[in-house]
Amino acid sequence: MSPTTSAPSTATLMQIGDVAERTSLSLRTIRHYEEVGLLPEAQRSPGGFRLYTEDAVTRLLLIKQMKPLDFTLEQMREILDVRQRLASPRCSDKTRAGLQATLEDYQRLADDKLTELRRKVEHAEAFAAHLREPLS
Repeated sequence: MSPTTSAPSTATLMQIGDVAERTSLSLRTIRHYEEVGLLPEAQRSPGGFRLYTEDAVTRLLLIKQMKPLDFTLEQMREILDVRQRLASPRCSDKTRAGLQATLEDYQRLADDKLTELRRKVEHAEAFAAHLREPLS
């Protein structure tokens, strides 16, 4: 993995293959997330290669955590936007309160989805145990 640095910035930039390796996502998936707006458009090298920042890797890892909970693309987009806006020091107290309430709604939804996922795993484990039983 050889990072590339852009001329105007000292930020370390990575090619898509390096990002794929770090996130265990396919190149196609990373491109898709960029195309649907979950990931900001990548910078490009003089040769046209996509270049990603550490923030993009962090964002992809968060998206990867949302996927098993079946959040829609729109929900993922909103969660990412809310988190980014909450991190801004220019966010007013009133705006921050509204964003925090939205995030709390998503936290409850994630808890509900996780409960459902655990129920599905229990059913799958019971089925797998059933398959291990000898036929009579």
